Amino acid sequence: MKRNINLLLMLATLFAACNNQQKEKAVVVAKKEIVVAKENMVSLKSDQLNAIYQQYLLLSDALINSDLAAAKEASLAIEVGAKGMGNSVTLANLASKITTAADIEKQRLLFSNLSNEMIAQVKAAGLKNGEVYVEYCPMALNDKGAFWLSNKKEIRNPYYGESMMDCGEIKETLK
Repeated sequence: MKRNINLLLMLATLFAACNNQQKEKAVVVAKKEIVVAKENMVSLKSDQLNAIYQQYLLLSDALINSDLAAAKEASLAIEVGAKGMGNSVTLANLASKITTAADIEKQRLLFSNLSNEMIAQVKAAGLKNGEVYVEYCPMALNDKGAFWLSNKKEIRNPYYGESMMDCGEIKETLK
């Protein structure tokens, strides 16, 4: 009986010690996530374009993850936002084509034109804070090459997804 009680006390102490360690790790991880979020914070001078840009990033992530439905959702949001701006008919039309595309490969093909328009719009509007990277994959679109925008220096290629995730390079940094 004493043995069982001692064993229970030892186990309780062990679990308590392990549990405290996990809490400390969670606090450290949370602090790191806050720092990373601040580092990647990008804000454009145009609030309307800033909202569209956030959807553009979601579209890029959807293409990276080969998520057809999420890509349609993000491109529809871009289309609606661009129509609200008034002077972004081209952007709205390009987004509409992605929304109605039947498969992820067609969406990726259309993403190139949308990206070129977004790059021009972001450059024209300018940034309040943060950095936007103009990234380029020379192999995209059957070796014609294609650009896209990102908040991260790490290359995550929306034109190939999992098959060639890190194909590309930073061509320009917008500040």
